[in-house]
Amino acid sequence: MKWTEKLKQRWHIEHNWQIAVILVVFALTGFSAMYLKRFLFSWWGIDQLAWGWRLLLWFVIVLPLYQVLLLSYGFLFGQFNFFYKFVKKMFGIRG
Repeated sequence: MKWTEKLKQRWHIEHNWQIAVILVVFALTGFSAMYLKRFLFSWWGIDQLAWGWRLLLWFVIVLPLYQVLLLSYGFLFGQFNFFYKFVKKMFGIRG
């Protein structure tokens, strides 16, 4: 079985173009989250703190930011339902 067929089956999607869109959304989200993290941490002076505080603030700031960006890009690229289900699954939310 081709890798595209495996992804379509695993992700419950129908078309190959959806794979490309989903991968682009993940790439944009990761890039944007790290860019915004660098900007926000520098602007707020967090990058001057001890590594433990930076790590804690990374979890508090960047992880929720990543989820918001993921859903936003998913919406802009027409794959909101996929990413909404993905985020719910990541947090163990049923329904």
